[in-house]
Amino acid sequence: MVRDAGLYALQWFRKLDSLKTEKKGPQDLVSKADREVEKMIRERLQTLFPEDGFLGEESGTRNLDAEGIWIVDPIDGTICFLNGLSSWCVSIAFVVKNQIEIGLIYAPCTDELFASQRGTGATLNGKPMKPSKATTLADGIVGLGYSPKSSIVATQKAFDYLFNNGGVYHDVGSAALMLAYVAAGRYIGVYEFQINSWDCLAGIAMVRETGGWTNDFLANDGLLTGNPVLVAAPGVKDAMQKLFAAAGH
Repeated sequence: MVRDAGLYALQWFRKLDSLKTEKKGPQDLVSKADREVEKMIRERLQTLFPEDGFLGEESGTRNLDAEGIWIVDPIDGTICFLNGLSSWCVSIAFVVKNQIEIGLIYAPCTDELFASQRGTGATLNGKPMKPSKATTLADGIVGLGYSPKSSIVATQKAFDYLFNNGGVYHDVGSAALMLAYVAAGRYIGVYEFQINSWDCLAGIAMVRETGGWTNDFLANDGLLTGNPVLVAAPGVKDAMQKLFAAAGH
């Protein structure tokens, strides 16, 4: 299903010139592609799992009192998508009683399918993923995201701490992909001051399944209101927690 949704989104990506967009807020755009891809996923899930709830970035909620809830971002990295950049993906997570049971992220432009199920590990195109063996922030790339919801001061402090400890950063424009990259060993950690659940739950699930560390994103109603996100490869957990503290958390 996530692959089908990604290939459907890719059809829209190939005709960007005719795609109408709307502005939801600063650096926050939505297009017909976002809505149509989410509609496809929502209808497919409702047919397959009619008893489950649904939370989508574009179409809102359904049956949040259900035991299981699907959390969907039809195009994570919309700004990249609309500007013809390849770093966007479809992200789907399944939560049962505040536990992330399934994480699915598909990046159509690279044909990469990241997948995890709680207790069974995580894979990239069917092959097991392993986190980085980094032991310091100087040993790899840290993903630092920024959005209008972020604190400029906190983000600057995070940058200062990272640079003062020999680190470098990268932001691909998709939080879901950056988290998947930690699970795959491409990044050693990710920090963002404030983020929505549909942007990160699938990636968080993957990091946990590969032995990495994450903060408790679903605490304090994080499913609906969002939270900071912090994830780390095992060897840089302490260093990333110090970066988190330096940012004022």
